[in-house]
Amino acid sequence: MAKLRWLGHAAFQITTAEGRQIYIDPWLEGNPSCPVAKGDLEVADLVLVTHDHHDHLGDAAALLAAGDAVAVGQPELIGQLEAAGVPVEKLIGMNIGGSVEVAGVVVTMTQAFHSAARGGPVGYILTLAQGQVIYHAGDTGIFSDMELLGKLYDIDVALLPIGSVYTMDPFQAAAAVELISPQVVFPMHYGTFPALVQDAAEFSQLVAKRTPHVKVIVLKPGEKWEF
Repeated sequence: MAKLRWLGHAAFQITTAEGRQIYIDPWLEGNPSCPVAKGDLEVADLVLVTHDHHDHLGDAAALLAAGDAVAVGQPELIGQLEAAGVPVEKLIGMNIGGSVEVAGVVVTMTQAFHSAARGGPVGYILTLAQGQVIYHAGDTGIFSDMELLGKLYDIDVALLPIGSVYTMDPFQAAAAVELISPQVVFPMHYGTFPALVQDAAEFSQLVAKRTPHVKVIVLKPGEKWEF
């Protein structure tokens, strides 16, 4: 079985059935909602960053320093990691619409609507070797092509921001669930700062009303879910 672990904010650790370790937006040090020190985490095989804001780029370079970890991202962000001392052989540049296979996982880059200093914000669709499909939307507002992504990739698990101010709020995120129609959705990017929505109660209620067939799972930072 695969495992998904929320590390707080937009950071997730995915352990595939084959034991591969995937980290998405690994902001660990300085993240007030992350209960895990990076030194206590398994060595990475794949690191994905949705954009270059500090609360997403985070500890990507540090995770890439160990083992044979590889990072996938937009060329401009990959260039930032190279400038930080990450060897070029550990870096794979790609762009929206493209797919690459790393560590037995097919990584497809999607659009996201946000801001970034270098390159542009993105999301990722991961197709695991066992067939499960996970969509990490990144920091984004709602957009109508989420419905197309759901139809194209038959998404099992969606990881969606709900915190408002910088991303979708619970109302928009619940509408995004309706567009994507995953089996399971995990709210993220909330509760980290006082400005953000502080809990997932409203989101859970709205999803239950709009799309009762979709299961909402609200993890506490550090908790795991197997699938």
